[in-house]
Amino acid sequence: MTTKQEAADAVLAAKTRLGLSWAQLAETLDAPLAWTTSALLGQHPVPAEKAAKAVQVLELAEDVEAALRLQPTRGALADPVPTDPTIYRFYEVLQVYGPTIKELIHEQFGDGIMSAINFKIDVGRREDPGGERVVVTMDGKFLKYQWG
Repeated sequence: MTTKQEAADAVLAAKTRLGLSWAQLAETLDAPLAWTTSALLGQHPVPAEKAAKAVQVLELAEDVEAALRLQPTRGALADPVPTDPTIYRFYEVLQVYGPTIKELIHEQFGDGIMSAINFKIDVGRREDPGGERVVVTMDGKFLKYQWG
């Protein structure tokens, strides 16, 4: 049986082979961009209908479809994390969405990184009928890798 990681690897290879963007895949699946990217990278279970559509457009096998539908073991970072609950939650966010953020930065900007030096962050509060929301906005300058 294909694992979630093997399915993610197959998705990335097919996406590259077919010249598709994450935005195109999200539109095809009628799902949000970040969720689609994260889900196809193995960080979310993909509903059956969306998994079937994904493997169809990516020209992948049924075993990949089955793996996409599995409940994932979330987290792509192997390093130990702090135990402070507030700080840990940010590590949790990066474990689940870090590969997605990286993919989207590279897709939209090219080979480079978001600066944590030339960087702004805003933490705000937003009222919501379901309970108060924490709004964190990160704004970092794009730094292109320069070789040589």
